[in-house]
This record gives sequence, C-alpha cells and structure tokens, in this order.
Amino acid sequence: MNITCINCPMGCQMVVDKIDGVVTVKGNTCPRGRTYGIQEYTLPKRMVTSLVRVNDGRVLSVKTSDSIPKDKIIHCLNSLKDVIVAPPIHIGDCIVANICNLGVDLVATKNIL
Repeated sequence: MNITCINCPMGCQMVVDKIDGVVTVKGNTCPRGRTYGIQEYTLPKRMVTSLVRVNDGRVLSVKTSDSIPKDKIIHCLNSLKDVIVAPPIHIGDCIVANICNLGVDLVATKNIL
C-alpha cells in the first residue's frame, strides 16, 4: 500500500505492507510516519466536520473531538440529519455526546449567540 504521510510538511512517500503477520513501513523519515502508516493500514481514521441546524434557521459548524474509523463516517453524518440545536452555543460545546457510540463527541466550532 502506497501512502503519503500527513503528520508533517515533509509528506514522506511510504510503502506499508504486512509481512509474516507484521505491518512494516518503509520510506518514513520520522517515528510519527511509522505510527501513521501502521494506523492507516490497520484502522484508518479521520476527523469529521459537518453542519447541524440551529432552531432559528442558521447552521452551526461542528467537528468530532477525535478521529473516528473511516468506515463509520457515513453513519456518523447520517445521524446528524435530525439534530437541531438552540442558542447560545459556544466553541467547544458538546453537541452530540458519544456520537454513534464511538467514544467521541461532536463539538461546536463556532459561537452562535
């Protein structure tokens, strides 16, 4: 598997393989690249950003408090279609706790007063 590391501006081109049951990473310049390569191979995760409705017609930008498995992103986004919040909302407020039972909260990324 060929991947580009996104942990720093170097953008190392890495090759990640599983050999004899062990995930190997080649091409990384630092230890963070190795960790990223292994995670991408075994359980890729991403931060999720989206919008939810505010009860006065505005929209609120939100994000997950941590990355979630890529295969859960669509399920997570679909669960937001019925979410409606009421002001006041402040940056960092929890909008949905433990979204989709992933152990991650959905938090506000802007103030709505």
